Amino acid sequence: MGNVARFILRRRGAHGSGKGWHWTDIFTWVWLIGGLIIMFGPAVWLMFSSLKTPAALAEFPPSILPYVTSQATVEGYDKPLMLYDAKMPDGSTRVLAEVRRIGLVAQMVDPKAPGDIVKVNINDRSPVRIMSFATNNYTEPFVHFDFLRYLWNSVFVTVVATVITLVVNSMAAFALSKYEFKGRSVAMLVILATLMVPLSVIMVPLYSIISTLGLFNSLWGVILPTVATPTGVFILRQYMLTIPDELLDAARMDKASEWQIYWRIVLPLTAPALAVLAIFSVVWRWNDFLWPLIVLSRRELYTLQVGLSIYSGELNVQWHFILAMTVVTMIPVVLVFIFLQRFITTGIAGTGLK
Repeated sequence: MGNVARFILRRRGAHGSGKGWHWTDIFTWVWLIGGLIIMFGPAVWLMFSSLKTPAALAEFPPSILPYVTSQATVEGYDKPLMLYDAKMPDGSTRVLAEVRRIGLVAQMVDPKAPGDIVKVNINDRSPVRIMSFATNNYTEPFVHFDFLRYLWNSVFVTVVATVITLVVNSMAAFALSKYEFKGRSVAMLVILATLMVPLSVIMVPLYSIISTLGLFNSLWGVILPTVATPTGVFILRQYMLTIPDELLDAARMDKASEWQIYWRIVLPLTAPALAVLAIFSVVWRWNDFLWPLIVLSRRELYTLQVGLSIYSGELNVQWHFILAMTVVTMIPVVLVFIFLQRFITTGIAGTGLK
């Protein structure tokens, strides 16, 4: 720990021998701390907000931690009453429970001696706040909604689409990197040109094709149109160009078929780039909302992102459920990234994306 602390707190100069703080040290700390807040601040805010009650979410100014106003059961009242620190005319402060509020005056009682009503101006009191985690934001969607069904649909779409994407894109990249034929460069340019075509442009013809093939209201209608990605072809092709052609020629001399060369030689050597594409594919499919919303109209086929929209009604938006389920939807993507992140640097460096 000592070495880590010295490394983090070192200042300008050889081995931290510089005296005092240089302006570059201050700038570096401000830059790093600011970047840390910008990157992880929204995620931390999301996690704490997902544990707040609807009343806590509506508070202004908002707070990061999930605070709620403390309540107490008072004799003679059916429901628990909110507790406040009330400032008395003599300057003292008492903890009182609010019975009712009329305009700017709150009628309050002492929880220990609720006989006398004390009138307090609302500007002379502040709520007694305690930290409370609303864990039911995570449990109720599993009980009252088909969350597990939506989760399974998203897992199925993501896994199957990712596997097919890796196979299709790797085959195209293998052909475009290791075979010499007329029009190879033109074919690659056409594939890359499709990167400039947004989904909204091809949405209508794509929907017509899906409907004609009978894939409307089917998870396969969500999967198949998105399996061929120009980004995946480009990443894998750039990585496969680094594989020596002599290795493939040696395999052909040993009478290996083209499929064996692709499956047993090229794919294992392309594992880092495949891992990068797998991460991209999981993020794309898991977070996709527009295309599943168009293809799927049956509620039991909704993916997780579409299913979350049921918490948003015309007159009421259940933000506490939406935030909690958003945190749940982040977990699979984070796990995939954790297990495959060691391939990211190697894979991207090998593709020439610098």
